[in-house]
Amino acid sequence: MTTPPTPPAGDLRVLHALRCAGFADTARVAAVTGLGESDVESELIDLAVAGHVTYTAGVFGGWGLTEAGRAADARRITEELEAAGARTAVAVAYDRFLVLNPELLDICGAWQLRSTDDVPVVNDHTDLAYDARVLGVLTDLDRRAQRVCADLAAALPRFGRYGVRLAGALARVASGDLDHVTNDMESYHSVWFQLHEDLLATLGIPR
Repeated sequence: MTTPPTPPAGDLRVLHALRCAGFADTARVAAVTGLGESDVESELIDLAVAGHVTYTAGVFGGWGLTEAGRAADARRITEELEAAGARTAVAVAYDRFLVLNPELLDICGAWQLRSTDDVPVVNDHTDLAYDARVLGVLTDLDRRAQRVCADLAAALPRFGRYGVRLAGALARVASGDLDHVTNDMESYHSVWFQLHEDLLATLGIPR
């Protein structure tokens, strides 16, 4: 029986969350990693002492990677990938992701804009039948995306958060929170973008 890969240390999960999600406050890093806010804060402080992250104060303040932090993240996720022997599995999953990516972008475009007399207009979400059709397509895509996420998680456990977060975004949309398609920091589109960034970073592919 193959031994599953060991989940990464908390500091790598936090460091890599900033690599994929960008500048973020503690609560957002916690949402990305699935760690508690107090644990995230402790890891961020340690990473700051090591010179890998820096904090910007203010109303819109938050944490961001330093150049040293970006380099450390790149080194550590490469070591993680090679130690797990997961490069081929992640590369295969990435190819499957690329098939889905244009579909997701089309869905988001259809959610934000709709055509009236062949003229694109902002979707004000008053046409419930139209929105239901778009969400039906998104739900179908999610079923296929979840299989990709499951295969990624089997190769590298840190990818497991993406399936959970995508499903959570879709559930919030189904409950009436329409911002979780494209407009929220934890929207389906936002999580999808971070997954794309993670795949590129993990495989060392420039955007």
